[in-house]
Amino acid sequence: MSVIGVLSGDIVASRDISDKRKLRRAIDTGIERLGQSLGAVGTRFRGDAFQVAIPESRDSLAAAVIMRASLIEHSPSRQQMWDARIAVGIGEGTVPTLENFIDADGEAFIRSGQGLDALSQGDRRLGLFLATPQPELDLLIRFADDIVSHWSHNAAEVIRFNLTTDHSQSELARRLGRSQPTINRRLSAARWPLIRDFLAFSRQRLETLT
Repeated sequence: MSVIGVLSGDIVASRDISDKRKLRRAIDTGIERLGQSLGAVGTRFRGDAFQVAIPESRDSLAAAVIMRASLIEHSPSRQQMWDARIAVGIGEGTVPTLENFIDADGEAFIRSGQGLDALSQGDRRLGLFLATPQPELDLLIRFADDIVSHWSHNAAEVIRFNLTTDHSQSELARRLGRSQPTINRRLSAARWPLIRDFLAFSRQRLETLT
């Protein structure tokens, strides 16, 4: 077995969301994007919950940020922002096929599932669960979690594009039909330099830990 990452997530305040069909499409789109950018395999279940296996465990926190950005990006309005609690479990395991996903097992799946239960007891929306706790990394995750939790639709959109494509800022501006100064303002509002550096550091740290 190799060391993999597993995301277990559920939608925050899902009972208050009226357009369940659009929500399900948004979750599916997020999972598809992780498949395209990171080779992940995942599925949605119980309508508003999901689980995704990440082949390279070092990419797991980036995957969680991409998933949350994708959901926020598809939010119907500023008054109703969609987001998810996501527990990232790291451990031995095998990335299953989509057909066999329901039977997937292993340390990463167990830690991720138990982690989501723990997150549900508090107000955090992102957590990392390893064999040995890493307090310093966990503190950085709490800061990143707070930043992501305050993203607007526009901020989440540009961050998601940055994390899943190789577009330059000028290309991104053309793709979104916005000026480059507008894109720069949105990236600044999303605290992109901090998120970028956090993900680079966490990727390196997870690589050394696993």
